[in-house]
Amino acid sequence: MKNYKQKYLYLFIAALLSSSSLFAQESVVSAGGSASLGEWIFQNIILLMGAATAFGAITAVLYLNNKLLEIQKSNFLKEQGLAVTEKVEVAEKDPWWKRIYDQSWSLVPMEKEKDILMDHDYDGIRELDNVLPPWWVALFYACIIIGFAYLGYYHVWDIGMSSSEEYAAEMEYAESQVQAFLSRQPDRVDENNVAVITDESKLGLAEALYLANCATCHGQKGEGGIGPNMTDEYWIHGGNINDIFRTIKYGGPAKGMIAWKSQLRPADMQNLASFILTLQGTNPPNGKVPEGEIYQEGNAAGNELGMQ
Repeated sequence: MKNYKQKYLYLFIAALLSSSSLFAQESVVSAGGSASLGEWIFQNIILLMGAATAFGAITAVLYLNNKLLEIQKSNFLKEQGLAVTEKVEVAEKDPWWKRIYDQSWSLVPMEKEKDILMDHDYDGIRELDNVLPPWWVALFYACIIIGFAYLGYYHVWDIGMSSSEEYAAEMEYAESQVQAFLSRQPDRVDENNVAVITDESKLGLAEALYLANCATCHGQKGEGGIGPNMTDEYWIHGGNINDIFRTIKYGGPAKGMIAWKSQLRPADMQNLASFILTLQGTNPPNGKVPEGEIYQEGNAAGNELGMQ
């Protein structure tokens, strides 16, 4: 019996550990954050009921196994002609957990099993007319009550989130986390969030990039050549920081300009676009005749690359 109690203790500890691990790992994310304990129970009620049922089934198997061992031991002693000492248990001296356990099963004592023996006989195996264990009956009715509560909570009163709503909320939360992460990265610059750089050291690096990659077509001082003049107020693809960044990034296929997005980092293109803005009004010698239109803030005509 001592080993039998130890099995129950180990089983109870394992159930506690598994349930605590499950609760620690489960995270139902909504737009506002993680779910409350009540919401977690509702969302995992099927799993919890399954765990309770499995626990009860394992407990029943262990109990029956212990009883069969006791019967086999008693029969063996009788066959050997040894006296079998019957255990006399006084109910008043039983510990409280033992009394609760006995009540939860409502088992008929072995000496009275003949009173509930049924007429069925299968190859010498007789059937007992035991009542269902009270814990099983309670769990059955609890499942019915919880089922109606679950139905009302999610489908009648529409309090809880449906699976599709929960999925949409999780995707929205994940997208916000991605955007927050990207906003902290120094090199995540595009044509929508690019800003003018005024740092002299960065502009100096951008000038070196210009001389190495852009001067062949646009001139050493931006006066123009194969490409247009970068120092006047006329622009083919727009003249603000966003337009210039976009032109560098995607190029101008209609004018023979390549896309630099595969060769320059976004931060470098931002610095280069800022440097090109500093060339405005410098009027270098041998400037190429104007091309395009005079840029005015809000003029989006030059944003369509390759159109001119």
